[in-house]
Amino acid sequence: MEQAPPDPERLLQPAPLEPLGNPDAGLESVVVEEADRPRDEGPGDGTMTENNFWLKKIEISVSEAEKRTGRNAMNMQETYTAYLIETRSVEHIDGQSVLTDSLWRRYSEFELLRNYLLVCYPHIVVPPLPEKRAEFVWHKLSADNMDPDFVERRRIGLENFLLRVASHPILCRDKIFYLFLTQEGNWKETVNETGFQLKADSRLKALNATFRVKNPDKRFTELKHYSDELQSVISHLLRVRARVADRLYGVYKVHGNYGRVFSEWSAIEKEMGDGLQSAGHHMDVYASSIDDILEDEEHYADQLKEYLFYAEALRAVCRKHELMQYDLEMAAQDLASKKQQCEELATGTVRTFSLKGMTTKLFGQETPEQREARIKVLEEQISEGEQQLKSKNLEGREFVKNAWADIERFKEQKNRDLKEALISYAVMQISMCKKGIQVWTNAKECFSKM
Repeated sequence: MEQAPPDPERLLQPAPLEPLGNPDAGLESVVVEEADRPRDEGPGDGTMTENNFWLKKIEISVSEAEKRTGRNAMNMQETYTAYLIETRSVEHIDGQSVLTDSLWRRYSEFELLRNYLLVCYPHIVVPPLPEKRAEFVWHKLSADNMDPDFVERRRIGLENFLLRVASHPILCRDKIFYLFLTQEGNWKETVNETGFQLKADSRLKALNATFRVKNPDKRFTELKHYSDELQSVISHLLRVRARVADRLYGVYKVHGNYGRVFSEWSAIEKEMGDGLQSAGHHMDVYASSIDDILEDEEHYADQLKEYLFYAEALRAVCRKHELMQYDLEMAAQDLASKKQQCEELATGTVRTFSLKGMTTKLFGQETPEQREARIKVLEEQISEGEQQLKSKNLEGREFVKNAWADIERFKEQKNRDLKEALISYAVMQISMCKKGIQVWTNAKECFSKM
């Protein structure tokens, strides 16, 4: 029997933060880079102050998509789509507009922006980009990424991405995001100069941490399981929707046969001819209406796809926590090892097998001066290690606090968005059925007048 997916409300509700206690005891938190936390020190550090923060005072839109031809990094000719980002000021400073400009961006530049945000804000559920190539499509829908209808839906998705970032209380203040909207030339060079790629965690390291961490936080473990279940459920929903769309398309188009038959029949009837001809017209209208209906449906499918991709963003936060937890555990293990070495040197006893112990047996004991020097070095390393471990615990608590605050924000957004999308989809289906009833009601009236 298939198990029901976990309750989203239960999984996304953070448990109370417990005190970390002694660095040698509870390994409940992990390291976070100082640059990873949101700051408000000025535009030079990737964030923006209130004085130059304008993003809440402008309107952002991706108003146009254009097919272009150019040469890539390999000097090979390629065809791509560029998107026009327009920003319009809604407030004025000293009587002058703040932003009234527009610029073109490729999809790859949107990807670069999001990769930067993922690395620099690992505690945030970074909004996903729309799909680069169409997935979960029904058979009459083109999977070509240059198809005009697909490009239009992706344009809407890219605009939604920018609005998501601009409405986020932390991401909206980032200087690189601001320059993405305002600086057309040399923007790539500017973002690469931040060196964010050097802070990116390797997949191998993340996989290693997943399997080797000894004390994972149950909240993040449950969150990761929830994201897997969410992705699975939405994937199944999109597949079902694609199958329904295929069958619905066939049913509607078959009604066009009614129109053809009624029209042919009307040609041989004198008294019934007008009624049959009118009924055939209604059937033709009904058959052709499915194209617009399914085109509208794709927008609701895209809303579901956004949360399909959000599931990976949730897992990214969980992976970062696992990495930091693993680093913390390794630091604690190294500290414990140094303490044991210091104790063994001080007492002259070796409790565990070691290469140093074997060397001592083969080549003799160290002199007291050598032993004292080694003890002094170890004591300094132990002191540094304790401070480092304490700092990592405190920084890790800050990461957990910030991460769960953003997860709470995401949970409210998710519940609201998916509720609205599902209700709108149901309303659209009801409207579609009502139109079908109206068509058959009109046909009935035509038959009654014969």
